Amino acid sequence: MRRFLPLIAPLVVIALAGCAAQPQPPAASGDDKASQAFSTYLSARFAADEHDLGQAAQYYGQALADDPGNPSLLAMSFFYSTTSGDFEAAGKYAQAVVTTAPDDRAARLALAVIAFRHKDYGDVRKQLSLSAKGPFTTLTLSLFDAWAAAAQHDTQGMQKDIQTLLEQKGAEGMASFHAALMEDYLGNAALAEAAYKKALTSGAPTPRVLEAYGRFLERQGRGADAVKLYQTHMDEGGLVSVTRPGLARIAANEKPEALIRNPADGAAEALFGIAASLTDAQSADVSILYLRMALYLRPDLGLAQILLADRFESLRKYDSAIAIYHAITPSSPYFRMAQIQAALDAQRLGKNDDAIADLKKLVAAQPEDSEAWVALGDTYRTEEKFQEAVNAYDHAEKAIPQPAKRDWPMFYARAMAKEKLKQLDASEADIQMALKLSPEQPELLNYLGYSWVDRGRNTREALAMLEKARALRPYDGYIVDSVGWAYYQLGRYDDAAKTLEAAVLLVPGDPTINEHLGDALWRAGRHIDARFQWSHALTFADEDTDKAALERKLKSGLGEKPA
Repeated sequence: MRRFLPLIAPLVVIALAGCAAQPQPPAASGDDKASQAFSTYLSARFAADEHDLGQAAQYYGQALADDPGNPSLLAMSFFYSTTSGDFEAAGKYAQAVVTTAPDDRAARLALAVIAFRHKDYGDVRKQLSLSAKGPFTTLTLSLFDAWAAAAQHDTQGMQKDIQTLLEQKGAEGMASFHAALMEDYLGNAALAEAAYKKALTSGAPTPRVLEAYGRFLERQGRGADAVKLYQTHMDEGGLVSVTRPGLARIAANEKPEALIRNPADGAAEALFGIAASLTDAQSADVSILYLRMALYLRPDLGLAQILLADRFESLRKYDSAIAIYHAITPSSPYFRMAQIQAALDAQRLGKNDDAIADLKKLVAAQPEDSEAWVALGDTYRTEEKFQEAVNAYDHAEKAIPQPAKRDWPMFYARAMAKEKLKQLDASEADIQMALKLSPEQPELLNYLGYSWVDRGRNTREALAMLEKARALRPYDGYIVDSVGWAYYQLGRYDDAAKTLEAAVLLVPGDPTINEHLGDALWRAGRHIDARFQWSHALTFADEDTDKAALERKLKSGLGEKPA
C-alpha cells in the first residue's frame, strides 16, 4: 500500500534546577483568593503543557505573586520568562533564585549571559565560579569562561578552559572551533588557522566552521585559498548558504567582517552549538532556552533564528515559527530559506492561500530558486490542485542544472500529482527517475512496486522491489501491506494472509489493509476470519473506500480463484 507525502538530557536538569518536583499549588489565605490563585496556577500548567511559553511565563509570574515564597513557582517563572525571551524578568527571577540556592546552575548561567551583554566580563566569571559543578556542566561553563577570559586578554585562563574542553569526550570539534574563533578574535592568525583546520577535519564540515574559516582567509587577503575552500564544498547542499555568498564576495572584491566580532558573539556561538546538539523531542524546551540566550546576546545570529523556529515546528507551534522566520532580515543568507519555511508552516496551519501567495512572490523574484518552486508544488498538491502542482514541479526541474540525489523528493512528488491526473505512464517515469537518483529509498520502491502490483504488471519484479523496501524498513505497515498484496496477486494466499496479518498489527484501523487481509484469508479458506476483516474495513471506511464492494464481499464472499 502507498502513502502520500503530504546539553543533552542532563542539561534538562541544569535548566530546571530546583524544579525536580512538580510546582506546588499556591498557598491559600482566603476562599476567593485561593480559588483565583489556583486558577492562575492551572492556567500556567496548561500553557506550559501546550508549549505556549509566553503565556506560561505570564501565568507562573502571576502565581508567584500570589505565593511569593514558593520556590517551585519561582523556578518555573524564571525558566519560562527565559524561554519566552523576556530577559528583564529572567534576570530578576534569577537574582531571587540565587538568594535561596546560591549555586543554581541555570540562574547563574542566565546572570552570566546578562553580564556578557553588558560587557561585565569579571561578573561573568564570578557567576560561573559560583555555579554548581558537575560532569555534565563542564562544556557550558568552560566555553563561557574561556570567552570571558579572552575578553580580558587572560590567555592563560582561556587556554586552560580550552584544554578542559579538549579532554571532554565528544567535545573535541567544538573545542577546536572555539579555540580558532578566540585566537582569531585576539589577532593570533597562525594559531587561529591551525585550530580552524583542526576543526574542519574533526568531522563533517558544518556551515559555521566553514564560514568562519572562509571569512578568516578572505580577511587575511588569501582570496585564492578561500575560493578553493568554497569550491571544495559548493556541491554539498547544506553548505550552499555559505559557499555562494563567499564566492560572490570574492568576485566583488568585498571583505567580510569576522564571524565573531566581540566576546558576546562568541558566547552566543557557544550557546547555539549546545542548543544544536539537543535533537530529541524531550529536550526541545531546553534547546529553546539556550537559543533565546544566544539571540539575546546576538539578535542577528541567523542560524539560531532558523533553529529556534525549527524547534517550535517540532512542538507544532507553527505561528511562533512563522513569527521567527519573518523576523529574519532580507540581508541574511537564510532569508529565502526562512520565507519558504514560513510558507510551509502557513500550509500546515491550513492557510494555503497565504502560503501560495507568499511562494508566488518568491518565485517571481527569483525564478531559478528550485526549492521555492518545489514548496509551491507541494502546497498546490495539498490543495489538490494537481495540474498547478505539476506545473510548479516542472519549473523546479528546469531550475536544477543537473539532478542529484537530493532532488529525488521532487520527482516523487510530481509522480504522485501526475497519478492523481491519471497520467500513469508519466508518473511511473518520474518514479523511475527518482529511483535512479536514490535507488535505496523504501518509499520509492514501495510506490512503484505497489503501482505495478495494483495494475497487474511486472508482479514478480514488483515483489522483489517490495521485499527490498520491507528489508530497509521492516516496521512500516504500508510497505508490509504492499508485500502481502503482491503475494496475493501471485496466488500465494497463505503467505499473503500471514504477511497482511503483520501489516494490520503495524497499522491497525486502515480500511485498505483490512480489506486486503480479508481477501487473502478468504482465498486461504478462512472464510469466517475474512468476513471479520471485511467488517472491520467497513467500520474504518474512508472516502476512498468502496463500501459497496465490501458489502458484496460480506454477503457473498469472493468468486472463483483466478487462474
